[in-house]
Amino acid sequence: MENKRQYTLLTIDELKTASAGFTVCQGGGITGFSSVATDSRDVKEGSLFVPLIGEFQDGHKYIPQAIEKGASIIFVAEDEFSKNPEKYENLTKQNAVAFVIVKNTLKALQNAAQAYVEKFPNLIKVAITGSSGKTTTKELCVSVLKQKFRVVYTQGNLNSETGLPLSVFQIREDDEAGVFEMGMNHKNEIGDLSVILKAKYGIITNIGTAHIGLLGSRQNIAEEKRKVFDFIPEDGVAFIPENDDFSDFLAEGVKSKIVRTGLSSSEKISNVKNLGIEGTEFSYKGEKIHLKLPGSYNFLNALTAVSLGEELGLTPEQIKTGIESVPVLDGRSQILHFSVNLVNLTVLQDCYNANPDSVEKSLSLCSSVKGRKCLVLGDMLELGAESESAHEKIGKIAAEIARDGETKLVFIGPEMKAAVKAAESEGIKNIVYSSEFKADDIERIVKEEILTLADESFVLLKGSHGIGLERIRSYLQRIQEAENEQL
Repeated sequence: MENKRQYTLLTIDELKTASAGFTVCQGGGITGFSSVATDSRDVKEGSLFVPLIGEFQDGHKYIPQAIEKGASIIFVAEDEFSKNPEKYENLTKQNAVAFVIVKNTLKALQNAAQAYVEKFPNLIKVAITGSSGKTTTKELCVSVLKQKFRVVYTQGNLNSETGLPLSVFQIREDDEAGVFEMGMNHKNEIGDLSVILKAKYGIITNIGTAHIGLLGSRQNIAEEKRKVFDFIPEDGVAFIPENDDFSDFLAEGVKSKIVRTGLSSSEKISNVKNLGIEGTEFSYKGEKIHLKLPGSYNFLNALTAVSLGEELGLTPEQIKTGIESVPVLDGRSQILHFSVNLVNLTVLQDCYNANPDSVEKSLSLCSSVKGRKCLVLGDMLELGAESESAHEKIGKIAAEIARDGETKLVFIGPEMKAAVKAAESEGIKNIVYSSEFKADDIERIVKEEILTLADESFVLLKGSHGIGLERIRSYLQRIQEAENEQL
């Protein structure tokens, strides 16, 4: 029993207070919960199960599966409970489970997460948001802070209105710093997430065009993103990108110290050397640092991590170790090497996500790569009315690179039709285009376009995750493994 209490996140009384809920037939001596799940498949013994209601799914129908897997407490929306209260009363009589009835299960989850965070007043809390670069910046900051602190942080991409609450429930008593991403796809999502975390340190990477189809303009995006600073106290720090055209706007109303992040804002950064796909080399307070992530945009993300480390008292040696040991995330600025059909290929896989800003940055990096290239570009999703013009612009940028006569353009997805037309209008011929991106289409592109490239070619894979360009990498891996087995 002592061991069970040690891992209790919130007691049932704390949960009811936080969520303004009430219990129905609290059966089986349930006193609290030890983990949280919004997917019944993730439920463990002692979990709080939160059935979410979406456009196409209602999580309440998975309550039996959650009970079977050992959920100890389950949120139930008032509207759902009122349809058949006897159903839930009978379930508590038959199972060791307690139902907490709440107005809205998502809001109840967020309120519970807020109450849980408040149990750790000494935790150094860092919030990161921005149109692009959030996850990479998070990983860089985490890698740096780990040199001095025990750090808890967002796993993967759990940065949404449900993801952040799940992330903060990973905090434990011996954690010293917490670094959490905040993403958004609707109005005031950053504001809602900021209430949960109430970070002391807030970071905005940039204001771009990701989700512009949902929010309408970069001005609206900037207004939403700067809500990450809403709860930064006077003794906290707001980190703002120096060269972003919304930099001064983001600083308006900030009560804390403001640190502008970027190369010109730091006199301690010197001897910067762009190594192309091998990353960037630079010096910080006399320490020579090699950032292995390619691209000037990743260098700027690293400078933000340097600034955070400096504010939190890390030594130059610790910052160097953190930057140089940052893990390469699957699908994000990932350099891969393949030898297939007696041809050596260098692949930059950066297709976890895509928006006009991140695609332009990837293309800028590719323009500096010498020799034969193949640019495989997939649709940028969630751009709404801006989609056609955004894809046209990408087509024109890609066409400029293809003027060297050594670059092949491959466009994939229905939205990329606009890019094809734009590139053709710039005089580029022999463009490969597939409006479909099913498995057969991807396989055909690999066989007909990638495997026919000349030796020592460079390949970019860039597109929104929904297009699935990572399947090209997987296909190349299978071919390489099969060839190796035959040797």
